Amino acid sequence: MKNMKVVIVTGMSGSGKTTSLRALEDVGFFCVDNLPVALLPEFLEIQSAETKAISKVALVMDLREESFLDTYPAVFTQLKEKGYKIDILFLDAHDDALLHRFSETRRIHPLSQRGSIMEGVENEREKLSPLKRMADQIIDTTSLNVHQLKDSVQRLFMDSNFRRMMIHVISFGYRYGLPASADMVFDVRFLSNPHFVEALKNYNGHHAQVRDYVLAGEESRIFIRKLFELMAFLIPLYEKEGKVRFNIALGCTGGKHRSVVMSNELVRHFSQQDYIVSVGHRDINKS
Repeated sequence: MKNMKVVIVTGMSGSGKTTSLRALEDVGFFCVDNLPVALLPEFLEIQSAETKAISKVALVMDLREESFLDTYPAVFTQLKEKGYKIDILFLDAHDDALLHRFSETRRIHPLSQRGSIMEGVENEREKLSPLKRMADQIIDTTSLNVHQLKDSVQRLFMDSNFRRMMIHVISFGYRYGLPASADMVFDVRFLSNPHFVEALKNYNGHHAQVRDYVLAGEESRIFIRKLFELMAFLIPLYEKEGKVRFNIALGCTGGKHRSVVMSNELVRHFSQQDYIVSVGHRDINKS
């Protein structure tokens, strides 16, 4: 499968390669850190096997591997000649920014074992200059925070039909406690309760009659409309800040009827908006 998308993340130490790799992982890339460049052809051949479902791979490669500088030109050229779609992303930053980051983290620069950090930065910049000229994409991270860097990387390599925000909706019963993973909780106990309708109490929120009963009231229709409007306002703002997972919990008394119906409606709405969405009904079988 030579049409596999391959992104090589490289660049200056302290420029944000780990953050960039995580950003790519969040948009569906299979990610590997510090793979020896000599093993790259064999690695891609294995991942390209027809039995594999991996179509996007991102790898961090840099001076931590001693043979990297001597090996990468031939390997990258060879793979491109074989038909692999390889994008080289080079991350850079001004010297003072790199010095500040090393000072903050108290890390040792890979080329400054016996000298100053500045000497290591200058030495690395000189050694990597041919690779920077070879790069397909260059990002200067000097003035970028973590969220801005993630956004910049994802904008470069994210599929046009891929929404970054992955949404999980969970229904629950208040009598069993709040879900620990919830980012936002909505209480739907104000809605009419099917538990007190003899013909409905033994069914759960997946049943058509229970759904119709819960959604029939004016309060339900107003609530669901306002909930959709709130999500349309909030989620783009969370995405802008770099949030990639959002857990929404809806609770009723026992977690069997009202919260299940409303959770399913929210999931249906997000699915129509092309978000990656999943649902769980924590307490549906407890009541």
